[in-house]
Amino acid sequence: MIPRYQRILFWSLIAGIVLMAAFLLRGCQQAHKRLGASVDTTPIAAPTTAPTEDVTLYLANDADASITPTTQSIALPPQPTLRARSLVEHLLAAYVVPNSGHPLQGGPTIDDVFLLTDPNPAPGEPSGQLAVINLRSSFVNNHPSGVQVEALTVQSIIGTLHAANPDITSIRFLVDGQPHDTLAGHADLLRTYPATDTAAKPIPPTETQP
Repeated sequence: MIPRYQRILFWSLIAGIVLMAAFLLRGCQQAHKRLGASVDTTPIAAPTTAPTEDVTLYLANDADASITPTTQSIALPPQPTLRARSLVEHLLAAYVVPNSGHPLQGGPTIDDVFLLTDPNPAPGEPSGQLAVINLRSSFVNNHPSGVQVEALTVQSIIGTLHAANPDITSIRFLVDGQPHDTLAGHADLLRTYPATDTAAKPIPPTETQP
């Protein structure tokens, strides 16, 4: 015969187990309710893409040292700095395709484009914007060296930005966020270039003497 104190202990343990199970079950139910209440059932909007628009790229040609305005339909972001960066990236990407008239090596080209208030506006003219183009060192290191080929790259960037945003009045270049002497030994990257129509009036970058 089982002693009375053992029966009491046995049923006490059973009661404790039942109570613990009930407590855990209630806790799980409450957590489930809180989780369900915190779920946002608002439909997620589908990602949107910028509409395409006609822009003018000033494309260089090494054969005759020309820069020709060419209209292309591309999608650009609305933010001015991102728009300028995307525009320059599209321009330089055009030089990587087969049979390009101004062949350049592929790969990342620029890190950022900054639009600042031009500190040196032309006399009698309102202050415009200074575009600072931060080139990547990999692009500069792999750029072909030569007076003409370097000048065409710089001039095509200037003409493209000027056509897209007339508020840009001056353009400067950095490389990895730092001033850099030349593009590949000739085109001066330390000067500030006026933003003009380089197809009609090219701006020959200053050649650095050895």
